[in-house]
Amino acid sequence: MNSSSREPATRQVPPPPHSREGSCYSRFIPREELQDFAAWAPEVFGNAGSPAWAQPPGPPGPFVPAQSCAGTAHAAPAAPAMPPPTLAELRARMAAERASQVAEARAQGYQDGYRDGLVALDRFKQGFASQVSAQMAQVLASLDRELGDLEQSLAASVARVATELARQVVRSELSQRPALVAQVARDAVDAVLMSARHISVQVHPDDHALVAAGCQEALAARGARLLARPEVARGGCRVESDLGAVDASIGARWAQAAHALGSCLPWDEAAGGSAPAGACS
Repeated sequence: MNSSSREPATRQVPPPPHSREGSCYSRFIPREELQDFAAWAPEVFGNAGSPAWAQPPGPPGPFVPAQSCAGTAHAAPAAPAMPPPTLAELRARMAAERASQVAEARAQGYQDGYRDGLVALDRFKQGFASQVSAQMAQVLASLDRELGDLEQSLAASVARVATELARQVVRSELSQRPALVAQVARDAVDAVLMSARHISVQVHPDDHALVAAGCQEALAARGARLLARPEVARGGCRVESDLGAVDASIGARWAQAAHALGSCLPWDEAAGGSAPAGACS
């Protein structure tokens, strides 16, 4: 191989001593150290085949700290050391932390107390409502019983007054219309069974003539005998036969009418007393 075709070897030229201007390197670069060399022309910009030094600048590379002439990077100045806190500062910091903890505990206690108060209030409302409801139920039940008793008392009073008025009306009718005893005797005879025999009609002696004149045809049709009995009260009669008896006395008929009205007021107060209304069973 030709020695003339070999590339010249790069010489290692030691750097000169520091110049007065303060530059690290101040020397001429030999031709042998140049890699690419070309004459400059305006059209070299933008050409793909232009040398590297003629290419447009690319994006900046990573920052490299500047080196001193000795080749070492400048160290950043160290931050000044903070002095230790004093006793007063420690006490103030502890007091601030303690005040913060107290405020936080107070707020938490307020929230807990408010919540517990709402729960207690709700329980009190429920208990109070239950107690009031029970008391109102008792009052209503007592009022209902009292109203029921009052209604019964009023009904008994009304029944008693009605029976007393009816008794007075019947007595007045019997005194003014004594001929009504004939109708009573006729109804009593009709109540006896048709198969009965030996029928006798017993009336008060003062009513004998009235009954004989008023119901003569009914007595003759049944073959009944008319008898005067002083033990029979005036206004009524008693019918006897071989099949039974019919009590149509004024006292018996009045007892039936009073019982229908719910009263036991007797016809003759001297004999039976004044029984209260509703006392009969």
